[in-house]
Parts: sequence; structure tokens; C-alpha cells
Amino acid sequence: MSGKEQTSISFFNKYLSVWVAICMVAGVLVGKYLPVIPEFFGKFEYANVSIPTAVLIWVMIYPMMMKVDFQSVRDVGNNPKGLYVTWAVNWLIKPFTMYAISAFFFFIVFKNFITPELATEYLAGAILLGAAPCTAMVFVWSQLTKGNPAYTVVQVATNDLIILVAFIPIVKFLLGVSNVTVPWDTLILSVVLFVVIPLVGGVLTRIFVTKKKGVTYFEKDFLSKFDGATTAGLLLMLVLLFSFQGEVILENPLHILMIAVPLILQTFLIFFIAYFASKALKLPHAIAAPAGMIGASNFFELSVAVAIALFGMDSPAALATVVGVLTEVPVMLILVKIANSTRHWFPGKEKSVVNPVKTVK
Repeated sequence: MSGKEQTSISFFNKYLSVWVAICMVAGVLVGKYLPVIPEFFGKFEYANVSIPTAVLIWVMIYPMMMKVDFQSVRDVGNNPKGLYVTWAVNWLIKPFTMYAISAFFFFIVFKNFITPELATEYLAGAILLGAAPCTAMVFVWSQLTKGNPAYTVVQVATNDLIILVAFIPIVKFLLGVSNVTVPWDTLILSVVLFVVIPLVGGVLTRIFVTKKKGVTYFEKDFLSKFDGATTAGLLLMLVLLFSFQGEVILENPLHILMIAVPLILQTFLIFFIAYFASKALKLPHAIAAPAGMIGASNFFELSVAVAIALFGMDSPAALATVVGVLTEVPVMLILVKIANSTRHWFPGKEKSVVNPVKTVK
């Protein structure tokens, strides 16, 4: 990810919540008036994994994995404090605060509006969101806060590697605490399908193209070729998902709001934990802001995919993960404004250097 890339959020990303809302309406209408469509796609499953959904999620995740330069991991030891903040918040704090906040709202605050069975599945969806820190949109948030691009790449790359070993046991543990039994093989299959395969594909593609055409061509020209595919995959997947969720949404429209409340509170909490921890460690703003953004935002593509694999397209758990998509962009834009307005909290002027990972103190 080059430091010369545009520093403004794209039109699509800026209004992502609007597109999600439109897809929600379209999907609900398809499910109600054209039920033959979700019924048809529901037939294509293997080992509880929806094949159409898997294809669409690969279309979304594969370009994201190509953006991450895993060679940057070699620089981990040069300036590790910002990475310690990222790792600790994302893997030792975030999944457990998501569980605690969501359980509090679903089982206590909203207990008169949500049955225990629904609360359990909504909690399961929230857990899947909490256990999957952002790997793609964080580049946008980093750019908007004038984050250190080289350091952000290392933060994201190491998180992607940690996902491979930490996501399954954390999800298995927290779902078990929530009295939700899920088979190990389905969890492992989900991570292999939606993390390992696109990750390996992205790494190999990056290596091949950069060797043939160079890094500049890869980052400036090659990656942009996939922007339309990523957008189309996300929107089509959401329409398909909401076509299965239509009846649930029409019967319980307020449930969208009730799911959103703990997710929004969690987003603010995690951002400020990472942000203030970075401040306490006297890290520069260019590292502190992305550290907060990575934890606050979610790898919702993975969360949605695993929710569908574990619980089905029409499950409340899958609905909860999609509400995460609906709420993320407006909340993250608020956090971008907060980060930019508090830049003066952090140490002096940050130098513009060629390799910030090695030189930022």
C-alpha cells in the first residue's frame, strides 16, 4: 500500500451503509415476492457451506488479500510497541468485550423483546464479528487519518497471520460459553475456505505480478481492476442473504436496531482502548490512529461467511453479522473525525520517511 495513494474514501465506501440498506430492501422484497430465487440458491450446499455465497465472498476477499504485503512482516521487530497494542486489543480484549456487551444487551436490556433462542444466535453473530479484526477497510481509515502506510501494512499483515491460529479457538470458546455447540470441522473448513485459500491466492498473485510488472504497476493498476468485482460481490451477497432473512426482518424490524446498539458501543470502546493505550506509550498519531481503527472495525466478510456456514443463510446469527456491515461505515467515519481532531494529543511533528517502520520511535 503506497503512501502516495489517494487519501479520500471512495464514493462506494463512503456510502456503504446506504448500499447495504438498499440491498436489505431488495433482498427482503425478493424473499417475499420471488421466494423461488432463495429456494433455488439454497439447494447448492456442501458441508453446510453455501456454494453461491462462498463464490461471492471469494470475489470480495481475494482482492483484499492481494493488498497486504506479507514481506513487511520481516520488519516486525524494528518498532514493535504499536504492534503490541494492535495484537493485545484485537485478540486479548476485543472478542471478550464483544461477548460481554452483547450478552448484557441481548439477555438483560432487551430480554422483554427478544426470546432467549434469538438472543443466543444474535450473540453468536456478534462473537464472530468480535473475533475478526479488519483486514481491508482499515487501509481506508488509515489514509483518512494520515496514518503511517508502511506500519499499517505490518499491522494488517500480522493480524491476518494471527487469524489463522487464533480465530477458531476464540470463536469455539466463546460460542461454547454461550451454549452454542459448533463442530470443529465446520469452523476449520470455514477458515480454510475464507481465509487460507484467498490468502494464499492473494500472496501468490502479488508475487507473480510484481515480479513480472513491478510493485508500482501492481498497486496502481492491477489492484484497481478488481474494485468493481469486489463491489459487485458484496452487493449480490447481501441481496442473497437478505432474501433468506426477509420474513424475520418483516416480523421483527426493531431487531435490526437492537442488534446495532451493542455493536456500535463495542466499536467506540475498542477504538478508545487502543487509542489511549497508544497515547500512554507515547506512540505517534500516525500509528495510534490505525491501531484504534483496526480493532474498531471488523473483517465482516469472514464473519458473514462463517455465520452462514455454521448457522445457515436464514439464521439470526447471519443477520447479526450483516448488521455489523450496516453500522460500520458511519461509526468509523465518526471515529476518523475524532482521531483527526485529537492529533495534538500525540508527540510532536511526525517526519515523512521512506521506511517508517524502521525509523519511527
